Amino acid sequence: MGQNHNNEIPAYKRIQNAVLQRIESGEWKAGDPIDSERQLAKAHQVSLMTARHALAGLDREGMVVRRRGAGTFVAPPKIHFNKLMSYTEQMASRGLVGFSRLLCNKIIDYEPEIAARLAVTPDSRLIKVERLRYAANEPFALEAGYLSAEEFGRLTSTPLARSSLFSTLEHDFGVELAHADEEVDATSADPRTAELLAVPLGAPLLRIRQVIYSTKAKATIYVLGFYRSDRHTLLIRRFR
Repeated sequence: MGQNHNNEIPAYKRIQNAVLQRIESGEWKAGDPIDSERQLAKAHQVSLMTARHALAGLDREGMVVRRRGAGTFVAPPKIHFNKLMSYTEQMASRGLVGFSRLLCNKIIDYEPEIAARLAVTPDSRLIKVERLRYAANEPFALEAGYLSAEEFGRLTSTPLARSSLFSTLEHDFGVELAHADEEVDATSADPRTAELLAVPLGAPLLRIRQVIYSTKAKATIYVLGFYRSDRHTLLIRRFR
């Protein structure tokens, strides 16, 4: 039965899955050379053209980098911001293993600008959840999320380094997230951010300010994120 299911998967997809498995397991790390088209074709008993098609697809998705005359290499982790997804979902969609380091999960007082974005009174107490995001064992994003302490006070006792904030809101609070309004600009790394992200002081970063709304159209989370510009792409669909 398993054999039949395997046969239903196109040959090029089988090769892609095998390559991604070796990247995800850590056998092949960022910058490592991977098997050549000829080696993959032989190992999977397919034509050279099928192996080439498989690698071209992984190249398009940003999982591998093909260098003419040198071979194919594991690409540095890169996240595409083309859908409202949690960090956990983003990593899974890229076939990457990631983890977070929780820097802060506490109640803070008097942040009137952030309170305004969450449509609560200026003196409202807020929860600040700050996490350093890793992929392939290197830091690539610093994100601080803010929520109303009155509504989500219990979050301070949640192990958010290991669990998804989106999932926690859905399962523990019955809040389903729907969409986000975002402001995107470029900035440079200040001393603290540079140290955390392991980049030079003043290195270019992508800054995204996000107000995330629930399905009831209520502003639920304000996120201020700093992202290594060499690890992220922003895909935008424009209509005429």
